[in-house]
Amino acid sequence: MSATRLPARAAAPGVTTSARLATKERVFLGVPPKRSEGVVTEKLRAEQARKDSMHPELEEWFARRTWQRPAWTVEELREAKRGRRVSVVLPALNEEATVGAIVAEIVPLTLGPDPLVDELVVLDSGSTDDTRVVAEAAGARVVGREEALPGIEPWPGKGEVLWRSLAATDGDLVVFLDSDLIDFDAAFVPALLGPLLVEPGVAMVKGFYRRPLRVETAELDAGGGRVTELLVRPLLAALHPRLTAVVQPLGGEYAATRQLLESVPFSAGYGVEIGLLLDTEATRGLDALAQVNLGVRKHRNRSLLQLGVMARQILSAVLGRGGPHDRGAAITQFRQVADEWLPTSSDVEMRQRPPMREVLLRSSARDAD
Repeated sequence: MSATRLPARAAAPGVTTSARLATKERVFLGVPPKRSEGVVTEKLRAEQARKDSMHPELEEWFARRTWQRPAWTVEELREAKRGRRVSVVLPALNEEATVGAIVAEIVPLTLGPDPLVDELVVLDSGSTDDTRVVAEAAGARVVGREEALPGIEPWPGKGEVLWRSLAATDGDLVVFLDSDLIDFDAAFVPALLGPLLVEPGVAMVKGFYRRPLRVETAELDAGGGRVTELLVRPLLAALHPRLTAVVQPLGGEYAATRQLLESVPFSAGYGVEIGLLLDTEATRGLDALAQVNLGVRKHRNRSLLQLGVMARQILSAVLGRGGPHDRGAAITQFRQVADEWLPTSSDVEMRQRPPMREVLLRSSARDAD
């Protein structure tokens, strides 16, 4: 898909280049503009607003399908369920340090005769620590990846676990939450469910947030989402410009209808989020997507080498849905050992699972025979 080109924007009428530069310099230096510069400053703001604007179609979608301050209450959403069931799924691999606190925050939403959340499942991806024990003690039902879909050999990767979770849950709506979150807020759940429960036509809701970057012992106010900024935004602009208005295309906090999730393939690795985003827009249209502001999201930041492997999987998922052919080569990275730089190659998981609906139909047919 070629990017939609916008017409070039003219400079603000009546504002000379020298006047614009002089005002910008004064603002940069922290000097209040002269009274005579007030009009110039306003025109500069208008000019910048025009530069910052998206394509009109995306602006309209953003205004209608983005909730900057989601305000649905749990009581309102319980009423809006109208018999629909909600599953919350946490994929986990060696997350004993964080999964218990997340589960404990969500458990109150599962209580009572008419809960917002009908089942809370931790889908374990072969943890070797106490993830299962901690999650069960906190109140979750824990399902191993082999238990979720017996008879199908598991592949490595986050997407594989999310795919298998569809066979282990029965909710009409499914909320996915990463299990390495720190200072988790249970308000994520109703915020993600809101558009699915009250807005007709919405099939997937992506969460967006500020992502502090933890570097050694320090925490920067922002800077997380490095793969998003350096890889995914340029890719979307080049190949899928209709999705450039999505704030966090790779975010691991999102919710969708089971009908959608069972109808699309799942990339087995870290390409799962971008793959689901692309397939939702391709099969349901842009209007089937919505996004909500979740505030702040803190999690364990990964090293650049780990992010490189993640980026390779994401790139494969994007190219597999239109674009140049991916030759499937391993990623080669370099580590400094003493005073030498040594190569290390990693074969990354780039396979994808078929739509779960097809797998379940084949299983039912075999059982019938």
